[in-house]
Amino acid sequence: EATNGTVPQGQRPPPRIKNFQINNQIVKLKYCYTCKIFRPPRASHCSICDNCVERFDHHCPWVGNCVGKRNYRYFYLFILSLSLLTIYIFTFNIVYVALSDDTAGLGLIPGRSQSLTVLTVLEVLICFFTLWSVVGLTGFHTFLVALNQTTNEDIKGSWTGKNRVQNPYSHGNIVKNCCEVLCGPLPPSVLDRRGILQQEESTSQEESCPRASSAQEPTVAQGPGGQSEESSAQQKDGSLPHRSAVPAPSLSNAEMPEEKQLTSGELPVPTQDSGQAEH
Repeated sequence: EATNGTVPQGQRPPPRIKNFQINNQIVKLKYCYTCKIFRPPRASHCSICDNCVERFDHHCPWVGNCVGKRNYRYFYLFILSLSLLTIYIFTFNIVYVALSDDTAGLGLIPGRSQSLTVLTVLEVLICFFTLWSVVGLTGFHTFLVALNQTTNEDIKGSWTGKNRVQNPYSHGNIVKNCCEVLCGPLPPSVLDRRGILQQEESTSQEESCPRASSAQEPTVAQGPGGQSEESSAQQKDGSLPHRSAVPAPSLSNAEMPEEKQLTSGELPVPTQDSGQAEH
């Protein structure tokens, strides 16, 4: 019942776990009640993307996507190149400011504007504070790559701390771990980008209210060819069917208003005015 999502309201279903052996070590596979699958090893459910991600590392708001098995190497190359670019800009800005002070002190460039130097100093300050975050993030992920570990596993302490369980995915060699994470073969994508999305919402709405759809369709007479006369006329001139085609319901004597109800043997009273009757 928990697999099909038919758990009684107010009761939490018991956790479903499967044991899986990797490198002579037991790894638990948890059941995802949202995706209705057993999560693969090292997979986790992202609450932002609302799906399970294989080899889940973290959800990066800067790239607007989850970092996992198929894109972790590209994320690492992104932050590594960003760190090198920040160091390059920071270093050459300092060199430029130092050379500008020397040339201004020697009088080699008389009357030089100091606005460019001020902007360079401002850029140096920005790069200085950026280095701490970008380079620190790159160093942290370099440490994780060397251990063949993910950010999610490091935060939860899956292979350290109280558990004291050895990482079954590590080869015990930094070079082998780096080659597997950054240069290993990529598995095929599980998403079909050329698949056709079936529009099930419109059909489900029509099936849920068949009475309303049938009430809106007028009753028309059938022609000799089996096609309605109004539909054939509509196809010819493109006009909509007249509302007069719908037969008006006949009111009984009890359904008529009180002032128009007639008793048996009583003649109807004319509705014209007295002045009009005289003329």
